Amino acid sequence: MKRIIVDYKKLTNEILALLVEKYPDGYGDDDIIKFRNANNEAVEALEVRTEDAIYLVKVSTRLANTMENFDEDEDNFDSGEIDRAVEIPDNPEDDDA
Repeated sequence: MKRIIVDYKKLTNEILALLVEKYPDGYGDDDIIKFRNANNEAVEALEVRTEDAIYLVKVSTRLANTMENFDEDEDNFDSGEIDRAVEIPDNPEDDDA
C-alpha cells in the first residue's frame, strides 16, 4: 500500500471529507503522527486510509480551520495534485530516537 504525504495546499475534497469523517470533533495530540521526511525534516501529519493508499496530511493551523469549516455540499477545493509517494518506515516514531 502506498503512503502519500499531502500538503494543505494540495488537499482534495475527497481527502478532506475523509479527515472530517475520521476526526469529526477535531484532532488531538494523540492523533498526530510524527516522522522525518527524506530531507530529515520533522513532519507532523494525520493519517487517513483508502482502499489503495494511506494519506499523511501535514498538520497546520490552516488544516484545522479548513476541517472546521468544511461543508460537503460546497465545492471549496479544486482537485489538486498530490505529492509524490514517499516511503515511510512502518513505525515513524522510531526515527526520533
